[in-house]
Amino acid sequence: GQAANELHGECACPGYAEGTVKVILDPTVSADLDPGDVLVAPYTDPAWTPLFPTAGAIVVEVGSYLSHAGTVAREYQIPCLVDVAAATRRLRTGQRVRVFAGEGRIEVLE
Repeated sequence: GQAANELHGECACPGYAEGTVKVILDPTVSADLDPGDVLVAPYTDPAWTPLFPTAGAIVVEVGSYLSHAGTVAREYQIPCLVDVAAATRRLRTGQRVRVFAGEGRIEVLE
């Protein structure tokens, strides 16, 4: 089974990042991302693109390698995990996490 402090998903852009979770459900309302924050979202579309360069990593609940999140993350070389079930509920803004995108996992540090 998977550890309680780990989430799993599919790698859309490999890489490693450690940072503070920022759960954003609507980029037009709550786009206060600090440099290096781990952006956790239900999904992304073009409205989210301005947030990508600031993020240390991208984690989305819905998506695939070819989805918007994966495509844009690869353009910016940002570690990205897609298809992470219930990420916006299991992760909370302010938590520290490590994203091992190439391994398809997120480790919650606190």
